[in-house]
Amino acid sequence: MRRILWFRRDLRADDNPLLSLGGEVLPIFIFDTNILASLSPDDRRLSLIFAQVVELKHALKAKGLDLKLFFGPPVEVFAALAPLGFDEVAASGDYDAYARQRDLEVSHLLHFRYLKDSYIFAPDEVLKADQSPYLVFTPFYNRAKTLFTAEHMKAYPFVPQQLFPAGYEGITRIAEGREIPLPLEASSLGFAEQKLSLEKPEAKLTRLKEQLKNYATDRDFPSLQATSQLSVDLRFGTLSVREVLRFLSAQKKEGVETEPFFRQLLFRDFYAYLLFHFPRIEKENYKYRFTGVEDPKKYEAFCRGETGVPLVDAGVRELLQTGTMHNRVRMVCASFFTKDLLLPWQWGEAFFAKHLLDYDAASNILSWQWSAGTGIDPQPYFRIFNPYLQAKRFDKEALYIKRFCPELKDIAPKALHDEEYLFAHAIANYPKPILLHKEASAAALAYFKRSVV
Repeated sequence: MRRILWFRRDLRADDNPLLSLGGEVLPIFIFDTNILASLSPDDRRLSLIFAQVVELKHALKAKGLDLKLFFGPPVEVFAALAPLGFDEVAASGDYDAYARQRDLEVSHLLHFRYLKDSYIFAPDEVLKADQSPYLVFTPFYNRAKTLFTAEHMKAYPFVPQQLFPAGYEGITRIAEGREIPLPLEASSLGFAEQKLSLEKPEAKLTRLKEQLKNYATDRDFPSLQATSQLSVDLRFGTLSVREVLRFLSAQKKEGVETEPFFRQLLFRDFYAYLLFHFPRIEKENYKYRFTGVEDPKKYEAFCRGETGVPLVDAGVRELLQTGTMHNRVRMVCASFFTKDLLLPWQWGEAFFAKHLLDYDAASNILSWQWSAGTGIDPQPYFRIFNPYLQAKRFDKEALYIKRFCPELKDIAPKALHDEEYLFAHAIANYPKPILLHKEASAAALAYFKRSVV
């Protein structure tokens, strides 16, 4: 059997189903121009992916293999490879609309073997008795727990494979049927390489041993280092989800409470599962006619972190500066965006998509629809986060706020949680709140009531 191993969201050489197949193989990674065309030249994610791909190439070489790198549209890449006598292409499944259409087109050129890798369950594994998908997380979660077995944690063994003879140096640019050799540099892709401080996933797992003890209570406090930071690793597959599960199993045997963290992993599965079964929600509401009110000025103020609402601004600035945002703060920001500002959730989703290092279409889209109250299993439209109460509860001393909004460092935390104070006092280099939360939330309720069908 001669096959192409297409690495995508599985940038690792250990516990990878692609490397358990045997036969003669051509391992490849494609820098997809259809995706890269929408990114700015200084996008951090390109540097992140480039660094991980180069690391994967070295890891494969240590196993007697290599990684051929392409730059171009995937369909054109496979059109160039198909005549070389391959029996199939193997890759882990991907669930967003673009990925599914891309894979369909590739399957017309070569037999396509889908492998389960990125998530705990396959999208058709956790179903109701009538074989329909669950629409609410809690029943999905309960059913998933009954179906979960040791097999879901089992590592894939590495099977020695024969490397297909090819030129593995540099990057091969595919354009209009032509192959152009390029140096193995980020600049070959039209991007400026940025130096990123990348913590190894193994180090994060080691730290998680301590974090798990108080994970359920501490994970909502953004000033604490209480979350795993594994979302980027799971997104790009630099760490196997099965390795995380094996880690949790070992901790559970030692008496550590692991259920809260396992629940978050199943939330990640649930969102991918919903996007698979209901692809239209990638762009459309599942319920309600709510479309939002297009207001570029409010949108721009949000995107600069200049709304005058400290916790919201701190979250946006964290995103702009680091490419990450604490999960509790993401919910507060999304609620403020869709309920207080009444902006279209699709605008917020696109903004996060542009800046998040861990951007995952399913998780991001479903989270924004949850916050907007328009999704399949949404936060009720009438539940609106009060950003000041959220800050008072989860960032009482304003440590997180002051870290990302240093112009507020001399303001008492109590004042930063007080909307009336912020409206009444001028703070140097910081704007007054863009709106009154009480008035905005009332307007949102009225707007949603008109949108309910």
